[in-house]
Amino acid sequence: MKLSWTAFTELLRCTLLGHLRNRLALVLAVAFIPVWIAVARLCTSDEVVRIWLDAISAPVSAPASQAGQVASALGAITMVAGFIAFTETFQSRQMDRRLLLAGYPRLPMLLAKLAAVALTAALLALYTTILLWISLPVRHAVPLALVLAGAGLAYGGIGLLLGSLVRGELEGFFLIIMLSLVDTGLQNPVFNTLMDVAGVSALPLYGVNQLALSSALTPQSAWSHGLLSLTWSAATGALALLVLHTHRPSRSSMSRRAGAKAG
Repeated sequence: MKLSWTAFTELLRCTLLGHLRNRLALVLAVAFIPVWIAVARLCTSDEVVRIWLDAISAPVSAPASQAGQVASALGAITMVAGFIAFTETFQSRQMDRRLLLAGYPRLPMLLAKLAAVALTAALLALYTTILLWISLPVRHAVPLALVLAGAGLAYGGIGLLLGSLVRGELEGFFLIIMLSLVDTGLQNPVFNTLMDVAGVSALPLYGVNQLALSSALTPQSAWSHGLLSLTWSAATGALALLVLHTHRPSRSSMSRRAGAKAG
């Protein structure tokens, strides 16, 4: 038990240090989120739009710029969280294989990766909530922060999964960006005020979007829809852990890679 806990804390420390050394990820986290929110504020009119929210089963009237900022914040946090998780997982695959072949316990490694995603999502959610609090008259900051963390967890799990499966970084980046753009675009209340696109409720950000809009723009908070984000977070995280757990590197494959590099 003591060995497993030591392995977990050491791997978590190494994973978080890897995030801090990723300068592009830090720039995205610090600069991209406020810039994306500011772009939505500047490029969207203050015309009042009437949005139908399934979460409260009622229409909501709000300035388009405010609704657009919430949607942009969701899009930014999903892309950044997915990118950070994918980059760390993809770049550490060879080291993870070596640790496993050396007899390092698998479970602490998997839990450390998931814990790093959770911490990253929590920090991004806190930062984004503060930015929205400054820019908007946010009605309920706590549920907004929780649901933003859920969005980061969901796409962080997707990043973990892609980092374990794809063969190249470009493919992973493309999939994360496209999935995030499609997800947030279909649920953007500025472009789709009725929220009536077929199948939109099956997307990862449906519950997140509903709770975020109701928390930021209305006196009500749709906690039941927030559970959908936790479901997606649990599903993507569990699937990523399953893929990482079932992948068992062989010494022969490692030897072939080492020989190819030497040649």
